[in-house]
Amino acid sequence: MAYAVIKTGGKQYRVQQGDKLDVEKLDAEVDSEIQFNDVLLVGEGDSVKVGEPTVAGASVTAKVLSQFRGPKGVAFKFKRRKGYHKTKGYRRSLTKLEVTSIIG
Repeated sequence: MAYAVIKTGGKQYRVQQGDKLDVEKLDAEVDSEIQFNDVLLVGEGDSVKVGEPTVAGASVTAKVLSQFRGPKGVAFKFKRRKGYHKTKGYRRSLTKLEVTSIIG
């Protein structure tokens, strides 16, 4: 089974066909196809193509399943013995993808 390493949102993900993954929010409609051309590595069986920095002609196509916000994270600051405590919460905007094909 073919696999690839793609780069999106400043992170790298190892994907195979049929994988579902959550990435940083992408500007795409639900049920649309999205294509990633920043493919850093493509492998199938014993053959592996490593890009410098990307593999020429390689692409990964994925279907957008949903746009959602992730779980709440907490940023907590304190200074010991000073009575200083500060709590701030955040939720990241994410996109759920399903990988449909790997070309390369």
